[in-house]
Amino acid sequence: MPQHAVSATATPRARWRIRLAAWALALGAAGGLLAANPALAQAAPGGKLRVGVEGNYPPFSRLGADGKLSGFDIDIALAVCERMKVECTLVQQEWDGMIPALAARKFDLIVASMTITEERKKAVEFSDPYYDVPSRFVAKAGAFKDHTPADFKGKKIIVLRNSPRAKFLAERYKDSELLQVNRETDVYLELVAGRGDVGFGSSVVSSEAFLKRPEGRGFAQVGNTVRLDGGAGGVGIAMRKGEAALRDQVNAALKAIRTDGSYKRLADKYFDFDISGAN
Repeated sequence: MPQHAVSATATPRARWRIRLAAWALALGAAGGLLAANPALAQAAPGGKLRVGVEGNYPPFSRLGADGKLSGFDIDIALAVCERMKVECTLVQQEWDGMIPALAARKFDLIVASMTITEERKKAVEFSDPYYDVPSRFVAKAGAFKDHTPADFKGKKIIVLRNSPRAKFLAERYKDSELLQVNRETDVYLELVAGRGDVGFGSSVVSSEAFLKRPEGRGFAQVGNTVRLDGGAGGVGIAMRKGEAALRDQVNAALKAIRTDGSYKRLADKYFDFDISGAN
């Protein structure tokens, strides 16, 4: 079997790690090409970049009935491009295909609420964090007193597949069954349909896209919010390995929009609390 082939008998987590290793090799090779041609590694003013976004993660990104993308991730992507003085094209991409599409040069940046983790750092380069919010368990109101592993023993927890939250649950909630879904919003669709006992996702998404909406009636947060790995990672903009010049430009743009107040104005459109992770 080739090194990059994925065994049909491997666990979902094992298959994800195998794929991630393959993407890391592909991205590393791309980095070598970039080193040989610095023009590929830096977006000069007046240049063009393609930005991968999801479009199904409100309020961070959504695709409207008119076909237009909107949300905090979208606004951040456009603001960063404006500060870099480059023309950006938004490319919608399903979450599971984000890193492979980056490796295949379908786009140059990922601005899709991607949490910075040590595992992902092996495959992509990350900017400084541009936001950080805790996670939240949601269930039928009164169903659980807390969210300890003992509370959820024998229960089915719904979570976004191939995410740090899925990894967190697999490591700490070994006596629970995981139902992994393709989109964050699907967590709450499955929960309402009764195909799981608890949903685990972003505190912002669970609130804005579910608990504050009619379909969330009768559901509530379980226990306190959760910081994965103590909240050390945050969410960053991803690019191919070896693109240090591009990373530095993106970081400079992020710093500029924080300094001139643009970041706060954009965040205030969607959130009534500090999402920056600075506190």
